[in-house]
Amino acid sequence: MRLTGLDIARFLAFCGMVLVNFRIAAEVAAGQDLASILTNGLEGRAAALFVVLAGVGLGLSRASAALVSKRAMFLIALGLLNLTIFEADILHYYGTYFLCVLPFLGWTAPRLWGVAAGVAALAFAALIFGNYDAGWNWDTLEYSQFWTVEGYLRHTFYNGWHPVLPWLSFLLIGLGLSRLDLAAPPVQRRLSLWGAAMFVLGLLPAQLVPSGELAPLFGTAPIPPTPFYILSASGSAMVVIALCLCLGQSAPRLTNPLALAGRQSLTLYLAHILLGMGILEGLGLLGGVLNPMQIFLYSLVFCLLCLLYVLMWQRVSTRGPLEALMRRIAG
Repeated sequence: MRLTGLDIARFLAFCGMVLVNFRIAAEVAAGQDLASILTNGLEGRAAALFVVLAGVGLGLSRASAALVSKRAMFLIALGLLNLTIFEADILHYYGTYFLCVLPFLGWTAPRLWGVAAGVAALAFAALIFGNYDAGWNWDTLEYSQFWTVEGYLRHTFYNGWHPVLPWLSFLLIGLGLSRLDLAAPPVQRRLSLWGAAMFVLGLLPAQLVPSGELAPLFGTAPIPPTPFYILSASGSAMVVIALCLCLGQSAPRLTNPLALAGRQSLTLYLAHILLGMGILEGLGLLGGVLNPMQIFLYSLVFCLLCLLYVLMWQRVSTRGPLEALMRRIAG
């Protein structure tokens, strides 16, 4: 039985990424208004939810290692093409996570969560003792030498937008969650409680070290990604997943459009870059022209239009264009 709540959560993760990415692309400075506060809260967390859900979906699909490998290579290739337009692409990371998780596909939940903790710890050590700034111009958010072997590996595994160390932890956590009976209300309740506890625990270290040179090492911002960010963002993802699972079961007719949209997350992800950001550029609305509320409303309207598109597309096919293409190419 398909868990529609997971599809609902995917669409919500997509909407969160739209809000964050549109503001970044439009170079809108965050303020103290409600729109900025809401978008700030989603930064790094919407994408984390997206990856946790990928782990859950991967575990529930019970796909073979060969099939996972094919889909991983498809996503890497598609992501590298997307990188020529949008430097913060997540798809090539997504595919790389899939390749890295191949040895763990059959593992139990406790062992997967143990590996996730190990990955986060290894990434923290690399953050402390390595040169995290290598390749970056933080003023312009440009990364030099990406298209070299050294630059690509460093960006993908260490200090890019969503590096394998530690973002692979999110996929492993999701893969572990897939071992649970997610359709059972008691499991959903425990998931929300565990998630809330993890969310709060992840925030505490930043309150103990609020300022100074060491403060970034205790923060929960996605850049640089600390273990406390992984803990907190995993917790918020678990809460959202639990709530969406409950909502999908209790109000299926009301939430069905959201679930349908979640099943086209790959198509919608590229659409928000090609169409959403393309329209902003075509109208000359990049470069800080808009204020936080304007880009917030533009993002919401775009998400609503995506929802309307999905409802119309259902009359043509049950799969999105890119989902159908991936299935044809990668199985």
